[in-house]
Amino acid sequence: MTDSVNRFSSDVPFEEKFGYSRAVELPNGLVLVSGCTSVVNGQISAGSPYEQAVTSFQVAFDALGQAGLGREDVVRTRMYITHARDVDEVGRAHKELFDDIRPAASMIIVSGFVDPSLVVEVEVEAYRAGGR
Repeated sequence: MTDSVNRFSSDVPFEEKFGYSRAVELPNGLVLVSGCTSVVNGQISAGSPYEQAVTSFQVAFDALGQAGLGREDVVRTRMYITHARDVDEVGRAHKELFDDIRPAASMIIVSGFVDPSLVVEVEVEAYRAGGR
């Protein structure tokens, strides 16, 4: 791989176990953040779909912060949920966090996650104008 790609890690043991980075920054200014859940310090930190969405996005924002970017730099989000009944709660969290930014967004219903108590996982993509 080229040295011009920056990779950022977090404290999640799955990164080492499965061989991935929390975030990857490309020379063109695009930063891709891996799927984030509400697991913080090895523990699921929130219960409701709304709370899990907010915490999951905060995990993603922390990863963006390592690259010197923030919420305002997000250009795309993906929200994976396990139940259609959670669309409104997860959508409300997204609106509160991104209403003034309006990134491209997708919400996808999936069959489940590694831990059945997780009901939300998010991905974000951010962009630094002019690259690094």
